[in-house]
Amino acid sequence: MSRIGQAGRLGSDVRSDCHVTCELRDGGGIELDVQSKVDWLFAGKIRAQARAVLEALGVRHARLAIRDAGALPWTLASRIEAAAKAADPSLAGEYLPEAATDGQATTSRTRLRRSRLYLPGNEPKFMINAGLYGADALILDLEDSVAPEHKFAARYLVRNGLRCLEFGGAERMVRINQGELGLQDLDCIIHHNVHVVLLPKAESAEQVRAVDDRIAARLGTNHNVLLMPIIESGKGAWFAYDIASAAKSVVALAIGLEDYTADIGTQRTAEGKESLWMRQAVINAARAAGVQPIDTVFSDVADSEGLRQSVLEAKSLGFDGKGCIHPRQIPIIHEAFAPTQKEIDRAVKIVRAFDDARARGLAAVSLGSKMIDPPVVKRAIHTVELAVACKVLPPNWKDTEVAS
Repeated sequence: MSRIGQAGRLGSDVRSDCHVTCELRDGGGIELDVQSKVDWLFAGKIRAQARAVLEALGVRHARLAIRDAGALPWTLASRIEAAAKAADPSLAGEYLPEAATDGQATTSRTRLRRSRLYLPGNEPKFMINAGLYGADALILDLEDSVAPEHKFAARYLVRNGLRCLEFGGAERMVRINQGELGLQDLDCIIHHNVHVVLLPKAESAEQVRAVDDRIAARLGTNHNVLLMPIIESGKGAWFAYDIASAAKSVVALAIGLEDYTADIGTQRTAEGKESLWMRQAVINAARAAGVQPIDTVFSDVADSEGLRQSVLEAKSLGFDGKGCIHPRQIPIIHEAFAPTQKEIDRAVKIVRAFDDARARGLAAVSLGSKMIDPPVVKRAIHTVELAVACKVLPPNWKDTEVAS
């Protein structure tokens, strides 16, 4: 009896991908039907890899039809594995391609998260060079950007992407699906050096703990995987502090305004009055819980000035970063989140005055004839640290002469 599964994409617009049909049979060995744009150059390697993947899965009898549009080996492997497991979900084996050189990169709770670039989890063409874009984080997305019929296959593509892509120093993030589907996503990808898991449409602490518990069950209680719940509804905003403090692995709260405005029965506007309460609620919840508040995406890729103003507003409200959907948005986001020269100059003067007061054993800090309150000093220290992290102030700034 034959069982048939499919994975991948077909069409004239498909590139760096392939479509695989796997028919599992009771006998007859392995039969390969390969059509590829690069068949003349890589025919032998494509066929050899197909056999290697099936062998790793324990498949001895199958007909495999591959329609290749320039898929890299890790993409081809993921499509074959997904097709075979769609035909027979009981297949327990895995084919894990060799990990890339940055596969063991680590992260930290306090690192910069100014920009997070979303990459559709079922589109390898958008992933291949993403490490060159300079984003603080890359999100391999299994949720909204993946159609329901492709979610199963996308898991294997994202898993192999985590192993094989060069992230270029960017934080390695995955947005999983909601509920049980998201927990199944975790089972597939969590062993492959995920730095941050994004939880869409978070509305309760229990949702966060369910994900944290699943990760702990797979990696142990001392795991280093961080969580970023996304607040996208009125209920989520109302319980934002509970969500932010639900687990020690939570590192940030993000917001999604398209879903939020739909949930409260209104339209999202450029002015943003309709979401002001929600944004402030999330910022305060995040700060109270000691995690980073992260703003939503700006959806008009062509409107650079609109993006700049959106980032400046987010910064003025207290957000630390913003999502983005196109590489061209990254430098604008970074520039707008960096302290201005005026902010840096004032912060440097305050920190120098603070250091001078401490060196002389003084409790009060003054700048000229004006006393500087502790919260002002704290803000100045943060500004200086951010300026150094954004590379607009040299790390050895204290060693330079004070401008007259």
